[in-house]
Amino acid sequence: MTTMSEWKEKNVLLDEAAMRRALTRIAHEIIERNKGVENCVLIGIRTRGIYLARRLAERIQQIEGQTVPVGELDITLYRDDLTRKQDQPMIKGSDIEEDITDKKVILVDDVLFTGRTVRAALDALMDVGRPQMIQLAVLVDRGHRELPIRPDYVGKNVPTSKEEMIGVELAEVDHRECVTILEKTGRKK
Repeated sequence: MTTMSEWKEKNVLLDEAAMRRALTRIAHEIIERNKGVENCVLIGIRTRGIYLARRLAERIQQIEGQTVPVGELDITLYRDDLTRKQDQPMIKGSDIEEDITDKKVILVDDVLFTGRTVRAALDALMDVGRPQMIQLAVLVDRGHRELPIRPDYVGKNVPTSKEEMIGVELAEVDHRECVTILEKTGRKK
């Protein structure tokens, strides 16, 4: 199992201002594509997707003057690698107060990589209700898809090698605001 101590920061891709601009652009794109935000719900994938969804809701509120409901989705039990995890999974539960049936759900996550997290989120969402449509917003798309999943809204496309990792740090969780590209230090545990 890889630990964060085996990774070092190679490059800062987005600083706080660039993250803010990317989220503002995504908010505008969501409004434009949906011809407003009526009947829309933002659902953030635990953990960082939740905070990004809340930030998008704030920007939409500032732009449109309308409140968009925000929910939280825990996909732990829907992951296809659950049996590979060494530790017991920490289940925090989903919190979706808004009925998503017949709504336009915008699923929000920090990084899109293989597509497996999104696949798990789609399964989890379908257990909650039947949306009219599901759109995907990600802060970073790093490529290397293993499933046929494509985001509708992207903050930044970052071609990476499989030996690299994208680190998203948010003030709410990490007390720092940036997106970095990380590389292995060569240290084995």
